[in-house]
Amino acid sequence: MISSRFLKGLRRALGLAPLLVALAACNPTAQGTADAADLPPEATTTLALIRAGGPFPYRKDGSVFQNRERMLPEKPRGYYREYTVPTPGSPDRGARRIVTGGEPPEIYYYTGDHYRSFRRISPRP
Repeated sequence: MISSRFLKGLRRALGLAPLLVALAACNPTAQGTADAADLPPEATTTLALIRAGGPFPYRKDGSVFQNRERMLPEKPRGYYREYTVPTPGSPDRGARRIVTGGEPPEIYYYTGDHYRSFRRISPRP
């Protein structure tokens, strides 16, 4: 086991603090949960569109989410799909998304900060 004292010295010597923070953030078990009722009202609309199969207001809705940030559990390419949650006042799609997993969706995640963090939507919508 590596001691925290050793890691601190290594970080200081190599300037690895940002990398270690990023690696810690990649732990999928660190995800919180969000009750569907506590999400922004626009998310409720997006969830209803997902359940209905569309039509979706944004061209990229339903596209494959590649999980490049590795914030969600590792799954085969194509497992995750992303959908826009409109942000009032934003001139573009904004930062809010719902990411689903499976076909039909068996798991739902919400991000309000463009993939920097995710919360599993519970109970399943």
